[in-house]
Amino acid sequence: MVERLLEIIKQTLESGEDVLISGFGKFYVKDKRKRRGRNPQTGQDLLLVERRVVMFKCSAVLRNKMNGK
Repeated sequence: MVERLLEIIKQTLESGEDVLISGFGKFYVKDKRKRRGRNPQTGQDLLLVERRVVMFKCSAVLRNKMNGK
């Protein structure tokens, strides 16, 4: 059941839609532009390509419970 739920979440995010879990938080996809970066080990300049990343925003309910409020 958990694997199926994770598969549904993954498919929803792949399609670009947000996943809101009430009382827990929201997963969403953010497009990152290409940008310059640096390899911290070598100091070599790099060009980071455009990409999509999954972000998570915690709900106020969960945040308050974690902080004992």
